[in-house]
Amino acid sequence: MALRITEACVNCWACVTVCPNEAIAEDDPVFAIDPRKCTECTGEFAEPQCAAICPIECAIVDELEVALNPLGSLTGIPPETLRAHALS
Repeated sequence: MALRITEACVNCWACVTVCPNEAIAEDDPVFAIDPRKCTECTGEFAEPQCAAICPIECAIVDELEVALNPLGSLTGIPPETLRAHALS
């Protein structure tokens, strides 16, 4: 049970400061979450604090590779619209 930071990460440091378990550290080229320390904030917070503060969509995923801030969740732009414009 651990989260993972993807290549979408922009190294803004927001997640590092809010992780209650100090599970996030610098890695090349993006931050990494130590699976031995990550508890997904279970029992401490209603949601993982790294994902709650992350300003980048699809930057943090769960063990099933499901984004905690999926495409469109922060911008309010429907994913279909984003995909359509990305392909044009």
